[in-house]
Amino acid sequence: MATELKKTDVVIVGLGAVGGVAVLPIVEAGLNVVGLEAGTWLRADDFAPDELRNNYRGWPQAVQKANREIPTHRPNASSPNSPRLAIHPMMNAVGGTSLHYWAQSWRLSPWDFKVMSETTRRYGASRIPKGSTVEDWPFGLEELEPYYDRVEREIGVSGKAGNIDGRIDRGGNIFEGPRKREYPMPPLRGSGFTEMMTNAARGLGWHAFPGPAAVNSRNYGNRTACVYHGFCNRGGCHVNAKGSTAVTTIPKALSTKRLDVVTEAHVIRIDVNDKGRVSGVSYLKSGTEYFQPADVVLLAGYTYENVRLLLLSKSKAFPNGLSNNHGQVGRHYFSHNTGASVSALFPRSLNSWYGLPAQGVAVDNWADDNFDHAGLDFIGGGNLWIYSDRRPIGAASMSTFGRAPRWGTAWKTFIKENADRANTAYLQKTTLPYEDNYLDLDPNVTDPLGYPVCRITAEFKENDRAVGAFIQDKMVEWYRAAGAVATDKLPLGTMGPSTHAYGGTRMGNNTETNVVNRWGFSHEVPNLGVVGASVMGTSGARNPTLTAQALAWRTGDYLTRSWKEITA
Repeated sequence: MATELKKTDVVIVGLGAVGGVAVLPIVEAGLNVVGLEAGTWLRADDFAPDELRNNYRGWPQAVQKANREIPTHRPNASSPNSPRLAIHPMMNAVGGTSLHYWAQSWRLSPWDFKVMSETTRRYGASRIPKGSTVEDWPFGLEELEPYYDRVEREIGVSGKAGNIDGRIDRGGNIFEGPRKREYPMPPLRGSGFTEMMTNAARGLGWHAFPGPAAVNSRNYGNRTACVYHGFCNRGGCHVNAKGSTAVTTIPKALSTKRLDVVTEAHVIRIDVNDKGRVSGVSYLKSGTEYFQPADVVLLAGYTYENVRLLLLSKSKAFPNGLSNNHGQVGRHYFSHNTGASVSALFPRSLNSWYGLPAQGVAVDNWADDNFDHAGLDFIGGGNLWIYSDRRPIGAASMSTFGRAPRWGTAWKTFIKENADRANTAYLQKTTLPYEDNYLDLDPNVTDPLGYPVCRITAEFKENDRAVGAFIQDKMVEWYRAAGAVATDKLPLGTMGPSTHAYGGTRMGNNTETNVVNRWGFSHEVPNLGVVGASVMGTSGARNPTLTAQALAWRTGDYLTRSWKEITA
């Protein structure tokens, strides 16, 4: 029998990138919160620049639970499962994946919120890809902008604004939506390589600009500036320059004395009462089951975990999973098309043995709907990103561009001569949801406790592949303009477990096609909120973190303003 604990106002499941943000406006409004985190607090020595441990052994001190729950994947319902990943792309710890992510902190563009209506207006309804379930968001960029701004200041984002209230500044992204003010910090410093690529873009008539990063470019608050030592590709920051929630919003929430953090808490169920409202959360810790009662539950795990926990939380009121009486939990899933990249070989060294993935230069001319698609066979586009991060093992895995074998003496010679002459771009591209791409529970694969893991049934569609091919060609053009002597287009990959996974608990006004409303609260369970990329209906050509964090702050803010209504 579970040990019942003292009731709290709010229980948050997951204190990662989004839960760690949502908690702050809630406690600042005077509510008491219990935060349940599957991982532990990590220390500075957990963030050593160790490529083998971080990138290839997957932070073994932080992903034990995640690695026991790696989702399975199959391309479609009639296919066998793909080989299962050895390491989960996400992790467990206070601060979650904001500890080891790249820290690129992009806002979505205005088009991303209105893909359906804007595509129809500009090109006709027939241009929406067949089978896509894409919907407009229930609000536009202008409604989320204040929350973007608040999060940028709380976690510390460096960058250069390109559009302040309609005033265009060519030092930043001229294609971005309007913002109210400049970034809290100037952008991270450039390098000879980024300068070379910027000049090449300008020669093509493209606009290159420094990207935004949740990394301090100068001392900010009580945290030091980045020292550019590298190794933060799937690595933590031992000087706390990276703005993870573990060193920004969570400590600030703890200082109010209204947040109680419970680590190593393995949540197994969200419970409901006889009225079909959530009553609290059941979790395991050190082999003992506890029940944490609460007036409101906020589910703040990653996309796969959010969906999985809802589907596991079956009851008389919700026989198919919590908030799933309309059959929408797990639907409208998609993962970012970050494959199909490009590598390039240059005739000279690039001096790239330092730096970090969030330190680079972007081109947005071919992102979203920034260019005319009238003569093309796809909608959307991609963000072109080049950066200087280089690590020994990663460099040894570089392409040989058909100039050397993949092993042996000739390979070793090639790597020694060319390891610092190569670069691989990071290309984020539009991906859309489709009816036959979804998440559910695997009927055959379980975790060590006997609970089914999440199953991904999804594959990239024609529009995704067309966007990928188009953006690869643009990246090849950019590299060649900068003097590359060889390029190599990398394969698209699969829609298996990804750090950029969206949907499954989509947000929207239509109760028949969405799980949560415009504020992130369940259509079916009024006192259940969901935060994270699982509520997002489009990805744009951006990673989801900053948008998910802005949405989380918005949901937390709404909760405090609507407490009586939500808990009535």
